[in-house]
Amino acid sequence: MGKEFYPRSPIPILTMAAGMPPKMVRGDWQAESFLAAFGESMKIPSTLSQSYLQALLAGERNAARNLIEAASKNDGFSAEQLLNGLIWPTMELLQSLYRDDRISISSLNLATRLNRTITDQLCTQLAKAESNNKKVLIFCGDDEPEELGGQICADLFESNGWTVKFAGGGVPEDEVLSLIGSERPELLLMFGTLPSGVPAVRKLIDYLREVNSCPNMQVMCCGGIYKRAEGLAEEIGADLYAPDAAEAVAVANANPDRKASVEQQTVGRTRRIRKSAARKAQLSPGGSETNVNEDAAADAA
Repeated sequence: MGKEFYPRSPIPILTMAAGMPPKMVRGDWQAESFLAAFGESMKIPSTLSQSYLQALLAGERNAARNLIEAASKNDGFSAEQLLNGLIWPTMELLQSLYRDDRISISSLNLATRLNRTITDQLCTQLAKAESNNKKVLIFCGDDEPEELGGQICADLFESNGWTVKFAGGGVPEDEVLSLIGSERPELLLMFGTLPSGVPAVRKLIDYLREVNSCPNMQVMCCGGIYKRAEGLAEEIGADLYAPDAAEAVAVANANPDRKASVEQQTVGRTRRIRKSAARKAQLSPGGSETNVNEDAAADAA
């Protein structure tokens, strides 16, 4: 698969600490500031963040595991703190480095797959809250980083008492709709980091609104593409937005009744108005084949 175009990240790439193997990264850059900013609320030491990133890029599985084990046993970090303050920001930094052509696809794959292995181990250690009798259905994009982000969302929601169905990426549209209909979740979470996935999410939201399918279900957009493009989630009609997995759980719990307004959904508004007008014309007395053709034209717009 070829490298997909990403919009330029607003996050600055600085200079890495000494000790990073020189051929792993193109150009001069620095990860300390980026990782420290994410880990600050969790009090993750910058030395741990840097060492973990170096182990991932080198594909050093034992070194990465040992760092996580030491952080848990010796430094007292919980699995949730490590997921939110270390695993997630490292995932986002790796994607940023790849977007800016600082690391190769092989380095990205080595690091992302190892990061996911560590995630699997940490998620088994998450505390489990009592059931809140709510269900979340989660889909994501096809790429490995998106699967990892979706997985962390799923595990944190489950830890917080939600019943979770994580379908991942690559699910055909008709099967997405079928799952929504059969599961009837309170929350549909769409996780994405790539621009290419946004039109499909917008189309899904439009369809759910038009047919009034699961009217009580909320739709949440989460992930890097919605964070980089401020206001995008609201503009395509999502009820809720969260930049990361920890915020996704908090936002969903704090806003159980929030629904998107018609005014906020600016993307595709002209197309929806045309479709609505065409359907009304078709259903009105004297509706003709011309009206049917207008409806088809509006659907194609």
